[in-house]
Amino acid sequence: MGRGVGNGLKTAGLFAVLWAVVLGLGALVAAGTQNATFIWLFAGIGVVMTFVSFWNSDKIAIRAMRAQPVSEAEAPQMYRIVRELAAKADQPMPRLYISPTRAPNAFATGRNPKNAAVCCTVGILELLDERELRGVLGHELMHVYNRDILISSVAAAVAGVITSVAQFMLFFGGRQRSGGPLALIGMLAMALLAPFAAALIRMAISRTREYDADESGAALTGDPLALASALRKLEQGTAARPLKPEGDMADVSHLMIANPFKSGAISKMFATHPPMSERIERLEQQAIGRR
Repeated sequence: MGRGVGNGLKTAGLFAVLWAVVLGLGALVAAGTQNATFIWLFAGIGVVMTFVSFWNSDKIAIRAMRAQPVSEAEAPQMYRIVRELAAKADQPMPRLYISPTRAPNAFATGRNPKNAAVCCTVGILELLDERELRGVLGHELMHVYNRDILISSVAAAVAGVITSVAQFMLFFGGRQRSGGPLALIGMLAMALLAPFAAALIRMAISRTREYDADESGAALTGDPLALASALRKLEQGTAARPLKPEGDMADVSHLMIANPFKSGAISKMFATHPPMSERIERLEQQAIGRR
């Protein structure tokens, strides 16, 4: 089984666990209130939130990074690389943006290839050479082609539904008298632990999609070592110029090729990106396999 297939199966498995948590909470709420209306209400809200965030994903990310559209005359290298890779993948040319931040990073977003946008920061354009930039842009384009924006939007919405149901359980759990104190303690424990579990699963899905974009992006460019070299530079560059997790930035950081925030021991548990060392090692193994 190829690694890409394994990544897809892992993503499907994580989604199954996420939905199992939703159904488990729903069963508890229904049993405690003798009414399943609330779980359907929260699920409906989650569907609406998923659609809104998915449909506007490109606008939200571009606004968060204060990015501006650029013409081919303003960014000829970026246009040349993206046009070549899009043509190779038989996909339409996306809109191109540049963010004025000096923190080196890049992202691609959009609900489908016809409505995609690719953004590079000034910092990454200054840091990488053309070969490395090509590796990064190949990675970002594959996020769009792999429909990762939809996957991450659904994961975020399901996690949000779990959090909302858990809050409902905490609010009304104290009024529940049936089943005795042990049942009440179990319900409150589930309400406290479920959002934590949902956050961990959502982050695991995001990390799996990063591995997949690394692999498929390197296959698109035909140069896994170029992306590996870029990731080494980005690891140092983002550590030297971390962004602050404020406003919409926290909601779009998972789109970026490198974690833009300063990492700590606790934050690593909830990281949206795999460790750079593991990503680089996988790319080096992919390069050996191509020989």
